[in-house]
Amino acid sequence: MRFARFIRVLLALALSAPAMTAQAAPADPAGGTVSILAYHRFGPTVADSMTVRISVFEQQRAWLDAHGYKIVPLRDAVDRLRAGKPPGEGKTVVITVDDGHRSVYTELFPLIRKYRFPVTLFIYPSAISNASYAMTWAQIVEMSASGLVDVQSHTFWHPNFHTEKKRLDDAHYREFVATQLRRSKDIIASRLQKPVDMLAWPFGIHDAELEKAAKDAGYVAAFSIDRGPMRAGADLLSLPRYLMVDADQGARFAAIAEGGAR
Repeated sequence: MRFARFIRVLLALALSAPAMTAQAAPADPAGGTVSILAYHRFGPTVADSMTVRISVFEQQRAWLDAHGYKIVPLRDAVDRLRAGKPPGEGKTVVITVDDGHRSVYTELFPLIRKYRFPVTLFIYPSAISNASYAMTWAQIVEMSASGLVDVQSHTFWHPNFHTEKKRLDDAHYREFVATQLRRSKDIIASRLQKPVDMLAWPFGIHDAELEKAAKDAGYVAAFSIDRGPMRAGADLLSLPRYLMVDADQGARFAAIAEGGAR
């Protein structure tokens, strides 16, 4: 089952990352870094490794509020970076959610509306209104219409580009990549009548060839799950994010928000 394989690969990538310290690193003397948080699913209990309990998310949001952090749109941070400025100003974080699971609508969206904070969704359109675990297009349209949720691309069906490169010859691989990048972009833009020019790399996989293909397809920024804060001068097509799990609480979450978790 593709979804089960997806969970195993993503968890393996997360576990292979260097262990995260609970002690935040000293503040960047240049200032202006932004921690981009990457969630997947939400629920009342931990159903799997990528589920964050909604009670834990509320604790995280409350911590940000109590410590003077502002949740800013991903678009704002990217626009600042493209203008040659530090991506953040003051204490800022960005919230992103990958894949388009229905718990984003049932669990997270009520909090988005209640507290009025911006979120960017990265979805792969092949699942929407098709897969049993996914949101419907009607739900995504409703979220987008709120003005608080920006919807961007996670390719068309979330492939593992390493696997596909081994399976296909060079010409067919390039064609496959272009289709994955362009088809997702076109479908989302058509459904929502809004620009789609940001991409989350499936499984965090990216290289120079993929980044060039993304640029050619019209993306201005793309995001990995390489842990670390977004900094001035960063490569716009391989921007880091923190893959969030339910254990990211207390000092662990503070380290991430403060940009010290590696």
